[in-house]
This record gives sequence, structure tokens and C-alpha cells, in this order.
Amino acid sequence: MSTDDGRDRPGDLCRLCGVPQIPEKIHELTVGQLAARSGAAVSALHFYESKGLISSRRTSGNQRRYSRDTLRRVAFVRAAQRVGIPLATIRDALAELPEERTPTREDWARLSEKWRSELDERIQQLNRLRDHLTDCIGCGCLSLETCVLSNPDDVFGERLTGSRLMAERR
Repeated sequence: MSTDDGRDRPGDLCRLCGVPQIPEKIHELTVGQLAARSGAAVSALHFYESKGLISSRRTSGNQRRYSRDTLRRVAFVRAAQRVGIPLATIRDALAELPEERTPTREDWARLSEKWRSELDERIQQLNRLRDHLTDCIGCGCLSLETCVLSNPDDVFGERLTGSRLMAERR
């Protein structure tokens, strides 16, 4: 619902995105409000907190309260995850920000440039895997000794003989 002047009333849904809006006067969010606004499940938010990606304070009733800027941190984490960045790398990036502040557009640009080469390498690996998968299906051997999927470039043969799952002998 909107007021007569077209502004959304507190608690209303955003007309364009259907996401619950949080009144500006609210500076802390419950885990449910954070989940509804960010699109992340409550369990995911608890997991992010356990991994040091976001933080909360506890009320006297031991309930979590998140500052409003946690919304942007969650958006940052989810965007980085979507492109395949590991959570440990995301945590390290967030820890580099001064005073654990919310990431800005400039931070995202700097970090995404840093992660670009890692993503390019993964894309190359996936392309090689795709190409070898086609070769493997055509071959049909699935030999553990020579198969490019099971033993790429025979890296296991260079290190030891026998099953590749056995621990290396000292």
C-alpha cells in the first residue's frame, strides 16, 4: 500500500521487486527481517554468521539483531557465491575492508578484478573437462590408467603407483 503522495508505507512491499521494505527509522533487523529482505534463508544467515561473514549482537532475550548494513554484506556474499567464489575467499575479502564496513561499489570492482583471473582459470578447466568428456564418451574405455577424466595428464602415475586413493608411502 502507498500513501496519497505515492510513497510506500513502512512494512509495505516494494512495488517493483515485491521485497518487504524496512522503515528507515529501524536500524537493526531481526533474522526474519534480514532473511525476508535479503532473500537468504534464516539457516543461510546463521551459517554466514558462523563463518564470520556477517555479525549480530544479542538482545537481553538472546535474540540476534543485525545492523541495516548487513543487508549489503549479505548481497555481496551471495553475488560472490553466484560466480563461484569460495566462502573463505569472501570472508578474507570482507576482513580487508577498513573497520569491517559494508562493501561499496568500488570495493566490489576491485575485488571482482582480483577474482577475475581465478574465474578465468576455472572456466578454462571446465572447457577442458567438457572437451575431454566428449572424447571419453566417444572412446568408452574409462580406463583408470589412461582416462583423461579419471587421471588427467597421468598426474597420479607421476607421484606413485597403485590406486590413486591410497595414501602416499613415505
